[in-house]
Amino acid sequence: MTIATLTPAEAQAQIAQGARLIDIRDADEYAREHIPDAELVPLATLTSGAPLNARAGETVIFHCQAGSRTQNNAIRLAAAAAPAQTCLLAGGIQAWKAAGLPVVEDSSQPLPLPLMRQVQIAAGVLILLGVLLGYTVNGGFFLLSGAVGAGLTFAGVTGFCGMARLLATMPWNRRQGVKTRSR
Repeated sequence: MTIATLTPAEAQAQIAQGARLIDIRDADEYAREHIPDAELVPLATLTSGAPLNARAGETVIFHCQAGSRTQNNAIRLAAAAAPAQTCLLAGGIQAWKAAGLPVVEDSSQPLPLPLMRQVQIAAGVLILLGVLLGYTVNGGFFLLSGAVGAGLTFAGVTGFCGMARLLATMPWNRRQGVKTRSR
């Protein structure tokens, strides 16, 4: 299976001819800025096996922030878009902006710190805190580091991350007016 990679200019031309542009980033990233007419379908939704309901003869262009998520998941994205022709936007929205093409920005949305990076920061701080307190205060604090490690392992195996769900409810992550494609 060959998956075409398009430059921003090529993608813009395809979109003008009716191609669908799918943004696979998380809703918080999309809320802060996105390409006009891009449809938000987060990667987790697509890789869960849910089809995109694309038609034969249709062209579907996927994009992310810098292109790595689409490249790393190209086969899954193509499967989700089958039987449509699948293309990837080289360099993602960053390349689109660098080419001087338009984006929709909403500065009232939370700062663009993706939820998974927040999870990584929180988990790292909790593990470090557990180790430091375990050595300086009481060995029982090592259990904190173990619990966070177990939670991360569970999240990796099942795809469910309780810490991400918790962080998503925090005030700085609340966004307004973002609609995710429902399944």
